[in-house]
Amino acid sequence: MTPSAASSGPGAPGLDIPVVTVAPGGTATTSLTVRNDSDIVEAYSLEVVGDCAAWTTVEPARVSLYPGTSETVTIRLEPPRSPEIRAGELPLAVRILPTEHPDAVRVPETTVHIEEFHELRTELQPRRRRGWLRGRYRLAVRNEGNTPVQVGFTPGQAGEELAFAFNPAAPKLEPGESTEVGLRVRTGKPVWFGNPVVWPFTVHTAETGDRDETRPDESVHRPPLDAEFVQIPIFPKWLLALLAALLALLLAWFALVRPAVRSAAKEAAKQAVQPRPTPAGEQGDGQTPGNGSGGGASASPGAQGSGQGSGAGGDGGSSGGGTLNGQQSSATIDLKTSGGETRTGTYKVPEKSIFGVTDIVVANFQGDEGVITITFGDRKITTIALETFRNQDYHWVTPIKIPANDTVTIEVTCAKPGTPATGRRAQGCHEVLNVSGVLSRTEQ
Repeated sequence: MTPSAASSGPGAPGLDIPVVTVAPGGTATTSLTVRNDSDIVEAYSLEVVGDCAAWTTVEPARVSLYPGTSETVTIRLEPPRSPEIRAGELPLAVRILPTEHPDAVRVPETTVHIEEFHELRTELQPRRRRGWLRGRYRLAVRNEGNTPVQVGFTPGQAGEELAFAFNPAAPKLEPGESTEVGLRVRTGKPVWFGNPVVWPFTVHTAETGDRDETRPDESVHRPPLDAEFVQIPIFPKWLLALLAALLALLLAWFALVRPAVRSAAKEAAKQAVQPRPTPAGEQGDGQTPGNGSGGGASASPGAQGSGQGSGAGGDGGSSGGGTLNGQQSSATIDLKTSGGETRTGTYKVPEKSIFGVTDIVVANFQGDEGVITITFGDRKITTIALETFRNQDYHWVTPIKIPANDTVTIEVTCAKPGTPATGRRAQGCHEVLNVSGVLSRTEQ
């Protein structure tokens, strides 16, 4: 070798660095021997070059050697546990630069084997859905490992009441790649009446495909994702109560009212067909002249005239009232709100009127996420999170009276538009409020 040349030791330069195997997130070391074969004191600067330079260091990075002496340096590899550090082979090189003779630079090389590691990050949103028969969820999956994987999903439920469908069913992800999987949950039978039924379930996420059985599984244990599907009844509770009341009225009609009406009708028919009594002056031609029919005929019209006068007086004594009765009425507020925006919709009670509210129905048919607040005048009725319902109704036995010129107001804050039955996510939130009750005019 030339004077002041740097060597990695006896033999061919660059072959003294052994092959290194390291796991991302761990540490591995190897060594390199630098020998001064020149006849002067020489200083050598050591620098790692190539793909491993960002996470590889040489200790010490500078050595000074007398002629004929050598020193062994340590090469430390600490690759981070990141998808960017792909599994496989990477070249490792160390540039040895003499200070006195920089033209005699040496670059010994070796190969670094990066071990595989597996890590999946999953998230299920929302954790709770409401619906009549089905619910939609979003499953976000990210490959945090350093090797491509194919992901599979296994749903779990205590019974067999739910059916699950994933789209796509088995996505393939490169290191650092993310995807969103649609999950549809469906029940087999509807709930017609009663309380909502809660169906809890879990989703297990795991890697599928061929795995090296000779190497232990290095993937981090992933607990299952928990979620719920709340199956709401097709018909609300108040409808069942209304049907029961109608059935009771029908039974009362057939059992009590109808027989009484038929009895009264028969009695009126009997009275109508009874023969009228014949007046005394018209009983026959065999009466005496002293009892002539002339006196009886003159008395009869007098009696009839008196009766008619009394009837007229009774008719003239009735009079009509000045107050108008209320009538059933309803109003609908249809409000559309852009994402991240807050808007209000109102219904104003007409002048000289009072609106007695007995029922309200709130529709969130898209499954939007956000907050809705319902106010009657200055009175706040309720505040609901949109993601907790699709249809909600309230009823009052005693009407809530709203005076003239006051308003029924809904305020919607749209956090995220939902997905209607068409399957495409809406551009904005869309809520509908229907208010029903009795609209009465105040007395003039």
